[in-house]
Amino acid sequence: FTNEDLVRFAMNGEKMAGGAKHADNVTPCIYGGVTLIRSIFPLDIIPLNCPDLYITIVHPPIEVRTSDSRQILRKEVTLKNAIRQWGNIGGLIMGFTNKDLQLIGRSMEDVIIEPVRSILIPGFKEVKSLCKEAGALGGGISGSGPSVFMFSEKEETAQKVEQVMNNIYEKIGVEYKTYVTSVNKAGVQIVK
Repeated sequence: FTNEDLVRFAMNGEKMAGGAKHADNVTPCIYGGVTLIRSIFPLDIIPLNCPDLYITIVHPPIEVRTSDSRQILRKEVTLKNAIRQWGNIGGLIMGFTNKDLQLIGRSMEDVIIEPVRSILIPGFKEVKSLCKEAGALGGGISGSGPSVFMFSEKEETAQKVEQVMNNIYEKIGVEYKTYVTSVNKAGVQIVK
Protein backbone atom coordinates (compact mmCIF):
# COMPACT_ATOMS: atom_id res chain seq x y z
CA PHE A 1 0.00 0.00 0.00
CA THR A 2 1.10 3.56 -0.59
CA ASN A 3 1.39 6.06 2.24
CA GLU A 4 -1.76 7.72 0.92
CA ASP A 5 -3.60 4.37 1.10
CA LEU A 6 -2.42 3.93 4.70
CA VAL A 7 -3.68 7.40 5.59
CA ARG A 8 -7.10 6.55 4.13
CA PHE A 9 -7.25 3.37 6.22
CA ALA A 10 -6.14 5.24 9.35
CA MET A 11 -8.76 7.95 8.75
CA ASN A 12 -11.39 5.24 9.15
CA GLY A 13 -9.81 4.40 12.50
CA GLU A 14 -10.01 8.07 13.49
CA LYS A 15 -13.72 8.04 12.64
CA MET A 16 -14.26 4.97 14.82
CA ALA A 17 -12.24 6.44 17.71
CA GLY A 18 -13.30 10.09 17.62
CA GLY A 19 -16.35 10.36 15.42
CA ALA A 20 -14.74 12.23 12.51
CA LYS A 21 -12.73 11.06 9.54
CA HIS A 22 -9.64 13.28 9.61
CA ALA A 23 -5.99 12.96 8.69
CA ASP A 24 -4.18 15.54 10.81
CA ASN A 25 -2.78 13.07 13.35
CA VAL A 26 -2.17 9.98 11.24
CA THR A 27 -0.57 11.66 8.22
CA PRO A 28 2.63 12.87 9.91
CA CYS A 29 2.88 9.51 11.70
CA ILE A 30 2.85 7.69 8.38
CA TYR A 31 4.79 10.19 6.26
CA GLY A 32 7.09 11.51 8.98
CA GLY A 33 8.07 15.10 9.50
CA VAL A 34 5.54 17.89 9.14
CA THR A 35 2.66 17.61 6.70
CA LEU A 36 -0.07 19.86 5.40
CA ILE A 37 -3.40 18.22 4.69
CA ARG A 38 -4.83 20.63 2.13
CA SER A 39 -7.95 18.53 1.69
CA ILE A 40 -9.30 15.20 2.89
CA PHE A 41 -11.99 14.85 0.18
CA PRO A 42 -10.13 14.38 -2.11
CA LEU A 43 -7.09 13.57 -0.02
CA ASP A 44 -4.29 16.05 -0.77
CA ILE A 45 -1.21 15.67 1.42
CA ILE A 46 1.79 17.98 1.13
CA PRO A 47 4.95 16.98 3.04
CA LEU A 48 6.76 20.11 4.23
CA ASN A 49 10.46 20.67 4.72
CA CYS A 50 11.25 20.72 8.39
CA PRO A 51 14.29 22.05 10.17
CA ASP A 52 15.89 19.90 12.83
CA LEU A 53 13.78 20.70 15.87
CA TYR A 54 13.45 19.24 19.33
CA ILE A 55 10.06 18.70 20.89
CA THR A 56 9.22 18.62 24.57
CA ILE A 57 5.90 17.06 25.47
CA VAL A 58 4.02 16.97 28.74
CA HIS A 59 1.21 14.47 29.05
CA PRO A 60 -1.15 14.56 32.03
CA PRO A 61 -3.00 11.22 31.99
CA ILE A 62 -6.46 12.74 31.96
CA GLU A 63 -9.09 11.87 29.39
CA VAL A 64 -9.92 14.49 26.82
CA ARG A 65 -12.22 12.82 24.34
CA THR A 66 -11.87 14.22 20.83
CA SER A 67 -15.64 14.15 20.34
CA ASP A 68 -16.16 16.12 23.58
CA SER A 69 -13.46 18.66 22.75
CA ARG A 70 -15.12 19.24 19.36
CA GLN A 71 -18.45 19.95 21.03
CA ILE A 72 -17.10 22.93 22.97
CA LEU A 73 -15.66 24.69 19.91
CA ARG A 74 -17.35 27.82 18.65
CA LYS A 75 -19.48 27.23 15.58
CA GLU A 76 -18.59 30.60 14.06
CA VAL A 77 -15.28 32.43 13.72
CA THR A 78 -14.95 36.20 13.53
CA LEU A 79 -13.36 37.61 10.41
CA LYS A 80 -10.64 39.21 12.58
CA ASN A 81 -9.68 35.82 14.07
CA ALA A 82 -9.90 34.06 10.71
CA ILE A 83 -7.49 36.55 9.14
CA ARG A 84 -5.08 36.25 12.07
CA GLN A 85 -5.25 32.44 12.00
CA TRP A 86 -4.68 32.23 8.23
CA GLY A 87 -1.69 34.54 8.61
CA ASN A 88 -0.25 32.27 11.29
CA ILE A 89 -0.83 29.16 9.18
CA GLY A 90 0.86 30.76 6.18
CA GLY A 91 3.71 31.96 8.39
CA LEU A 92 4.14 28.51 9.92
CA ILE A 93 4.29 26.83 6.50
CA MET A 94 6.82 29.38 5.24
CA GLY A 95 8.79 29.03 8.49
CA PHE A 96 9.10 25.29 7.96
CA THR A 97 9.78 25.64 4.24
CA ASN A 98 12.51 28.27 4.73
CA LYS A 99 13.77 26.79 8.01
CA ASP A 100 13.10 30.17 9.62
CA LEU A 101 12.89 29.32 13.32
CA GLN A 102 11.85 32.81 14.41
CA LEU A 103 8.95 32.78 11.94
CA ILE A 104 7.93 29.34 13.21
CA GLY A 105 7.92 30.72 16.75
CA ARG A 106 5.89 33.83 15.83
CA SER A 107 3.39 31.69 13.93
CA MET A 108 2.73 29.18 16.74
CA GLU A 109 -0.37 31.07 17.84
CA ASP A 110 -3.81 29.52 17.54
CA VAL A 111 -6.58 32.07 18.08
CA ILE A 112 -9.49 29.77 17.22
CA ILE A 113 -9.17 26.28 18.75
CA GLU A 114 -6.56 26.64 21.51
CA PRO A 115 -8.32 29.32 23.60
CA VAL A 116 -11.33 27.01 23.96
CA ARG A 117 -9.69 23.58 24.26
CA SER A 118 -6.96 24.80 26.61
CA ILE A 119 -9.49 25.08 29.44
CA LEU A 120 -9.59 21.26 29.49
CA ILE A 121 -5.83 20.99 30.18
CA PRO A 122 -4.60 21.81 33.69
CA GLY A 123 -1.73 24.31 33.71
CA PHE A 124 -1.83 24.93 29.95
CA LYS A 125 -1.45 28.72 29.95
CA GLU A 126 1.38 28.63 32.48
CA VAL A 127 3.16 25.85 30.55
CA LYS A 128 2.98 27.76 27.27
CA SER A 129 4.06 31.07 28.77
CA LEU A 130 6.92 29.82 30.96
CA CYS A 131 8.26 27.41 28.32
CA LYS A 132 8.57 30.29 25.86
CA GLU A 133 10.39 32.29 28.55
CA ALA A 134 12.76 29.31 28.91
CA GLY A 135 13.62 29.52 25.20
CA ALA A 136 11.03 27.37 23.42
CA LEU A 137 10.08 28.65 19.98
CA GLY A 138 6.41 27.99 20.62
CA GLY A 139 3.97 25.14 20.87
CA GLY A 140 0.42 24.19 21.60
CA ILE A 141 -2.05 21.42 22.21
CA SER A 142 -1.28 18.09 20.59
CA GLY A 143 -4.47 17.09 18.79
CA SER A 144 -7.41 17.62 21.13
CA GLY A 145 -5.14 17.20 24.16
CA PRO A 146 -4.31 16.60 26.90
CA SER A 147 -0.68 16.55 25.71
CA VAL A 148 1.08 19.88 25.19
CA PHE A 149 4.15 20.21 22.96
CA MET A 150 6.82 22.87 22.61
CA PHE A 151 9.40 23.24 19.80
CA SER A 152 13.01 24.14 20.60
CA GLU A 153 16.00 24.73 18.37
CA LYS A 154 18.47 22.93 20.64
CA GLU A 155 18.25 19.83 22.79
CA GLU A 156 19.61 21.78 25.76
CA THR A 157 16.67 24.20 25.49
CA ALA A 158 14.22 21.31 25.12
CA GLN A 159 15.55 19.87 28.38
CA LYS A 160 15.12 23.26 30.13
CA VAL A 161 11.58 23.34 28.82
CA GLU A 162 11.02 19.85 30.25
CA GLN A 163 12.16 21.08 33.67
CA VAL A 164 9.72 23.99 33.44
CA MET A 165 6.91 21.53 32.65
CA ASN A 166 7.98 19.31 35.56
CA ASN A 167 7.95 22.27 37.95
CA ILE A 168 4.49 23.42 36.86
CA TYR A 169 2.88 20.00 37.17
CA GLU A 170 4.58 19.28 40.49
CA LYS A 171 3.25 22.61 41.78
CA ILE A 172 -0.35 22.04 40.67
CA GLY A 173 -0.28 18.42 41.85
CA VAL A 174 -1.37 16.76 38.62
CA GLU A 175 0.20 13.46 37.58
CA TYR A 176 2.17 13.76 34.33
CA LYS A 177 4.92 12.38 32.10
CA THR A 178 7.34 14.39 30.00
CA TYR A 179 9.29 13.48 26.89
CA VAL A 180 12.07 15.15 24.93
CA THR A 181 12.47 14.00 21.35
CA SER A 182 13.09 15.31 17.85
CA VAL A 183 10.98 15.44 14.71
CA ASN A 184 10.89 11.97 13.14
CA LYS A 185 11.33 12.66 9.45
CA ALA A 186 10.95 9.01 8.39
CA GLY A 187 7.52 8.14 9.79
CA VAL A 188 6.54 4.73 11.12
CA GLN A 189 8.65 1.83 9.98
CA ILE A 190 8.64 -1.92 10.45
CA VAL A 191 11.56 -2.93 12.65
CA LYS A 192 12.86 -6.43 12.15
